[in-house]
Amino acid sequence: MAKIRLDKYIANGGVYTRSRAKKLIHANKVSVGGKTVTDEAFKVDEEQTDIAVNGINVRAEKYIYIMLNKPSGVISATHDKKQKTVIDLIAPQDRRNGLFPAGRLDIDTEGLIILTNDGDFAHNTLSPKKHVSKLYAADVENYTFSAESQKRFGDGIVLLDGSKCKPAILTYKGRGEGYVSVTLEITEGKFHQVKKMFESEGGRVIRLKRLSFGEIQLDDALKSGEYRKLNPTEMLYVEKIKNNNGA
Repeated sequence: MAKIRLDKYIANGGVYTRSRAKKLIHANKVSVGGKTVTDEAFKVDEEQTDIAVNGINVRAEKYIYIMLNKPSGVISATHDKKQKTVIDLIAPQDRRNGLFPAGRLDIDTEGLIILTNDGDFAHNTLSPKKHVSKLYAADVENYTFSAESQKRFGDGIVLLDGSKCKPAILTYKGRGEGYVSVTLEITEGKFHQVKKMFESEGGRVIRLKRLSFGEIQLDDALKSGEYRKLNPTEMLYVEKIKNNNGA
C-alpha cells in the first residue's frame, strides 16, 4: 500500500489546502490513530481511515469525478477574471486541488461536462485514438433534414474550410417554429465542430446541449448548474477509459 505525506493526505481530502494542512499539523490539530502528530512529513497509507483534523475524520480522495449540467453563459475553464467558470459552480467543500474540466463546451452550449483532477482520464477521453462518443441535442434553423443530409453526416461531412469530419450519427427528433430538432453523435472534438457541421449544410445551431460522454449520460435529475459525483456504475466506465479499453 502506497504511503504519502500527512499534509498531502489531508489536502487530498479536498477541504484544506496543502499550506493550511501544514499549519493545522503544527498547531496540534491533527491525529493519526488517535495520537497527535506534528510532523507534516509523517508518512501514512493512502487508504488510511483513522486520520482526523479537529477531531473530525478526513478521507483522502486521490481523484474525483464530478458530473455537471453546465448552463449557457458559463465557460469551461478553471478561472477567469470576467466570466463565471464551471469551477465556480462547485461548492468549496466539494472541490479538489487541480480540478479541471475534462474537455470543453462552448460558452453557449449546455449539458454534460465532467470535472476531475485525473489527468490520465482526461487525456484518454480526449485522445482521437480512443473514439469516445459524444451525443448532442441541437436545434438548428435554416436547415432541412433529409436522407441525403443524414447520409453526408454518416459518411463524414466536409466543413466549409475543406476539412472532413469522421462519420457521425444524425437523428431527426422533431420540428419547432423555424427550426429542426436533432441529435448528433460524434467521436471527435474539433473547435465548434457541431456548429460548423451544420453550417456546411446551410444551417445555424441556435441551441446545443451535450447529453452523453461515452457511456456516461447526463442525469435527468440534475437541473442546470447542478452537479453530483459519478456513481459506481459510471465509475466502471472511468476505469475502462483509464485502462484504455472503454472507448
